[in-house]
Amino acid sequence: MSPLHVVILAAGQGSRMKSSLPKVLHPVAGKPMLHHVIETAMALDAEQIHVVIGHAGDRVREASDTYPVNWVEQSEQLGTGHAVAQVLPHLPDQARVLILYGDVPLTRTDTLHQLVDTLDERQLALLTVTLDDPNGYGRIVRNEEGRVTAIVEHKDASEAQRAIREVNTGILAVIAKHLKAWLPSLSNRNAQGEYYLTDIIGLAAAQGITIRVAQPATVTEVEGVNNRVQLAALERAWQRQQAERLMLAGVTLADPERLDVRGQVTVGQDVFIDANVLLEGDVVLEEGVRVGFGCVIRDSRIARGTEIHPYSVIESSVIGENAQIGPFARFRPGNTLAANTKVGNFVEIKKSVVGAGSKINHLSYVGDARLGERVNVGAGTITCNYDGANKHATVIGDGAFIGSNTSLVAPVTVGSDATIGAGSTITRDVADTELAVARGKQRNIAGWERPKKPE
Repeated sequence: MSPLHVVILAAGQGSRMKSSLPKVLHPVAGKPMLHHVIETAMALDAEQIHVVIGHAGDRVREASDTYPVNWVEQSEQLGTGHAVAQVLPHLPDQARVLILYGDVPLTRTDTLHQLVDTLDERQLALLTVTLDDPNGYGRIVRNEEGRVTAIVEHKDASEAQRAIREVNTGILAVIAKHLKAWLPSLSNRNAQGEYYLTDIIGLAAAQGITIRVAQPATVTEVEGVNNRVQLAALERAWQRQQAERLMLAGVTLADPERLDVRGQVTVGQDVFIDANVLLEGDVVLEEGVRVGFGCVIRDSRIARGTEIHPYSVIESSVIGENAQIGPFARFRPGNTLAANTKVGNFVEIKKSVVGAGSKINHLSYVGDARLGERVNVGAGTITCNYDGANKHATVIGDGAFIGSNTSLVAPVTVGSDATIGAGSTITRDVADTELAVARGKQRNIAGWERPKKPE
């Protein structure tokens, strides 16, 4: 089979977005629309992906520099036909060429396989869609035998043609040598004064090329974005798809309309997710996990049976089985919690390891620390891990008890089964089983009068 080249058109200004940000960089599901399209093209195993840029092209390229694409500049925006023509020098004659759009982010790879998998020199493959209201779209014109003969843009269509409900999506596939023959002959004598890529349909039909038509499973796959209203509509469509996928996988959603997924979520059975939850990046929720109202989970793995109480934020962490988290807990990146642990309300934890059965119940900060098993950390405890220049580690052994309002000044080690008295500031290591108390001596002053405000 001949190699596949994908051309993504991303040169438009998007003036109706009313934004300094290039249109194709506006996000859907937390990711620029263009990146959705590039990743779809990569999933097709394309030999080369060409992205045509124009308006603010440097910003588009800079925001997408991790992708292996060939950037092609369209210095003047003279229409879709002109845009594709800029790529012709990069296309081998026998290559299959798929045309996509940087502002049409939700097209499925299965739909595109229908266009490219059987494409050959004797046909052109076109993606169309049938709409109840086709206003504004190019109409698919067929002859008496039902074969496609042309695409007529809405502004150039007759009244009879405007009654046609099958419309052009702009997405098509064709052999490169045909593009090289047809594009130089396009005319801009039309209502827009542009070179329409769609005019190659008529040229193909006139030369006896079969125009094969496919349609997407849903209209959402081919909807583009011209303004923020349409952007919001696509966002909701994406989120509905993710909610349905999760529910079919065995997840109970308290309100499917109030879930946001911005990445890849893997789930076990009988997971429960309350309303207003955000799942971002690579998230794994194992069997029986419960996620409370208003939580944010990013790039983390939550083991079976764990409950995350409302308004907790968990980032780049691994949490073991049957843990209890929150409410109002904050996990900064780099934490690993063993089974049956507890991190309670208003606790912040960062780059720490917490052993099985250990508890940090409330109002504490634990950073750059390693806690053994069955450790109890009292309220108001902090690890003083930063000296203004460097981070230092705190190590707490199995079974240690840290009293409330303790400051552990790192680097410091607290031994197994050691006890720290409440209100202590610990600056030296504490051995196994020792009691450490480090606080100022209490003075009680009799007869002392509190200052009073003047009458």
